[in-house]
Formats: sequence, C-alpha cells, structure tokens
Amino acid sequence: MYILLTATRTMTSLLFLFYASWSDHKTREVSNTVWIVSAPVAFTLTFFDIYMSEPSTLFSFGISFGLTAAFSIILFYAGGFGGADAKALMCLALALPFFPTNLITPISGGDSVILKTLFPITVFSNAVLFAAATAIYMLFRNVYWHLKTGNHLFEGGQEKESLGKKILVLLTGYKMPIDKVKKKWHLYPLEDIVEESEQKPRRKLIIIPSDENRNAVIERLEKAIRSGSIEDRILATPGLPMLIFVTAGLVTALIFGDIVWICVRLILG
Repeated sequence: MYILLTATRTMTSLLFLFYASWSDHKTREVSNTVWIVSAPVAFTLTFFDIYMSEPSTLFSFGISFGLTAAFSIILFYAGGFGGADAKALMCLALALPFFPTNLITPISGGDSVILKTLFPITVFSNAVLFAAATAIYMLFRNVYWHLKTGNHLFEGGQEKESLGKKILVLLTGYKMPIDKVKKKWHLYPLEDIVEESEQKPRRKLIIIPSDENRNAVIERLEKAIRSGSIEDRILATPGLPMLIFVTAGLVTALIFGDIVWICVRLILG
C-alpha cells in the first residue's frame, strides 16, 4: 500500500508539472486552478503516506516544505522566478519532500544528502543546469552568426553598453527579423530605441523584457526599421519557460539523481 501511495504522489507530480509546462509553453501562463487542485491533493497523499508508514518523518516533511517555500518566495521576489515556477516548486515539496526511495533507485545511487532530504531543491538545481545548457547554445549560435555573416552583434550605441549586459543578452537571445518577433507573442525584444534623431537612432539593450512594454518597444523598432535608420534584424529572446526545465529536472532527478552531485563526484574522483 505504501509503495502505491508513493507511486501515486510521484505520478501526480509528473502529471501536474507536464500540464503546467504545456500551458506555460502555449500561453506563458498557468492557471492558479492547477496549484489550487495540486496542493491539497499532494499534501493529503503525502501526509497520509508518511503518517501510516514513518510518522517520525512528519517533522522532516515540514522542514523540507518550509525551506523549499522560503527559497521559492525569496527567488520570486528577487526576480529569478515567475509566480508559477514558485508555486510549482512548493507543490512539488508537498508531494515529494524526499526522494521516493521505496519506489525507485536513481542510477547515481542516490547518495546525495540534498536528494534524500530536500528533493525539490535537487529538482531545481537540475532545472538550472538545463537552463544553463540553453544559454550555452545561445552563445554559440550568436558567435556562429557573427562569424558567418561578418555583421556586428551590437550596433547603434549598444557597443558602449557594459560587458555584463552584453554577456546576458548573448546568453538569452539572438538576432531575428522584427516581423518574426511581432507575430510570435513569446518572442521579446532585447533592445529598444531610446533616443532618435533624423539620421541615426541610439539603441540600448534590455536585460529583463516585460509583457507591458513589449508592443511599445516593437513599435519603436519597427518605426526605425521603416525609416531605414536600422537594419531589419534585432536582438530578441524566445523566453523559454522555466517550468519546462523544472519538469525535466524532476524526470532527471528520478532517473539519474542529483546531477550537480554527480558532477562534483566526477571532478573530485
């Protein structure tokens, strides 16, 4: 019975995260209904499972959830997480506060302390690694484009921006036509026109694009392109949803374990 409860908790987490990822990919939004349904179901299943099998770990369950919730909230208010991402991690902490050792053994052996005691944090660290991999892809794509075309990556004043801004832009976006950005709502400009003259507008980089300003920024860029002030290629980001990485982090954690710990062991021998 206990294995069945653990399997139910694990499958519930996967199903909710897969749906949330799909919704995030399609609309860049996840209805609060997902979390309103997920949280009580996850808590009920986990509480009943632990109470029936190992009641002594109820306190550890509370600690795991509390630390995960605090971490998620801090990350959200720091701007590193979206609201749906924070809620997803907290719901995961309710469903799987610890690795389901009675159900599955990860390929790595599962000897990571974080994996055993703060499983949601392991899922998050795996997700960050996947997100970092896309950043490396973006960087190589930009370098390849520059070498292939011979064109500059930064133009019209952007070359005077700080090195930090340039690196962040190269890790999160790439050059694309303005029409493509305008038609696909999930694409966001990473540059803007801030000071136009009749001859040559000044362009600046945007590190954190927003939904509120997206259309206004596109209009300014379109105007500059139509006037011939700038060429029809701007820096933009596809804004990959973090929930997809969180879901991939969960699947990877269940199969392989803590990827960061695996890397540390390989490095240290």
